[in-house]
Order: sequence, then structure tokens, then C-alpha cells
Amino acid sequence: MAHLISPSVLSCDFANIQRDVEMINQSTADWFHVDVMDGVFVPNISFGFPVIEAIKKHATKPLDVHLMIENPGQYVDAFKKAGADILTVHYEACPHLHRTIQSIKEAGMQAGVALNPHTNIDLLANVIADLDLVLIMSVNPGFGGQKFIQNALTKVKQIKELILKSGAKALIEVDGGVNLETGKKLIEAGADVLVAGSFVFNSGNPTKTIADLKNM
Repeated sequence: MAHLISPSVLSCDFANIQRDVEMINQSTADWFHVDVMDGVFVPNISFGFPVIEAIKKHATKPLDVHLMIENPGQYVDAFKKAGADILTVHYEACPHLHRTIQSIKEAGMQAGVALNPHTNIDLLANVIADLDLVLIMSVNPGFGGQKFIQNALTKVKQIKELILKSGAKALIEVDGGVNLETGKKLIEAGADVLVAGSFVFNSGNPTKTIADLKNM
């Protein structure tokens, strides 16, 4: 399978969000990556349901929603209603992870689990078969534009091994510090989906940058 690109709208121009959504629609990107932060689980606050609904109204590609929030299980149905197609929760925020995964699937979405840089991938061994997506954080979550953590390459290889060994079907997504250099290394390590925010939206030609990431 060719790798997928999921531009992070956290880095878009909020004053021109419809323009940037339409740019992604017309680009070779595969998904929209939407980061939701509550200022508790991570030290930042981003957009909530009204903005997701506005993006969904104009998006022609799936919404890949990444929840960096406490108690994500209580909001599953609300995110489905707002337009999420893929809903990813953090392992570190889910004391009843299996229940949360099941509720995401029952709501009609694909289920993902994200791991912070310090979290061991072995902790997913008992749920990997239930997942559609594993999101490896290659920066500490909360802010865009951070430097890539090299150990993410090792974690991608480890989670790939776990997926193959268990016969699971989960895609491996990586978020944080992705550019043409780190992206190539991640694909070689086994990543299936690359999230890129500031690298895309701070470039002179975001459409071309997405194409360059897609064509690595």
C-alpha cells in the first residue's frame, strides 16, 4: 500500500479555514488530521465541535480526529455527530481502553490509539487486533513545529513487528516533526500514514509540499 498523507489543520490559517480545507481537497492528501486539545491532558487548547463541523461541511476526504483530551470516552458520540471518520484516543488518557475502542467502533468510526513518546508499544499487545490505527507521537503532544524525536523510528519498527506477529490490520500513523527527511525514514521503518502540519502550511506552496510527501 502506498503511504497516506494527513495534513494537520492545526497549522492552517484559521482566518481562511475554508480556503485551506479546499486546498487539501484538491491536493494529493488522503485525510484531514484534526487535533483536539483540552488544556488538561496537554498544555494547549485547540478547536472543538463547531470547527470540526465546519471542516466536515467542506471536506471531501475523511476526518482523522486525534483527541488529546481527558476522558475521551464520554465524547465519542459527539465527535461522530460532528463528522469524525477516524477517532484516535490516547492510551495515557483511557483507563478503560478496550471499552473506549469498542464504543468508537459501535458509533461507526475507525478506532485509533495514540502513544506519547515515553509510552512503550508493548502496552498495546492486548488491543492491537481491535485497532484500525496506531498513532506514534514523534514529538510531545500539544504544540506544532517541534523537533522530531528520533526514537520514534524504533517505535515504528516495534509496532510493525507487533502488528505482523499478531495478524492485526492496524495502520501506523506518525505525528510530529514530519518533513521530507524524517518522512522518508518513517516510511522505510514501516509507517503507513504521515501527519504534517507546519511543514505543509508554512511552505511557499502547500499543495506541492503535500505532493512531495506523497511521492517520497
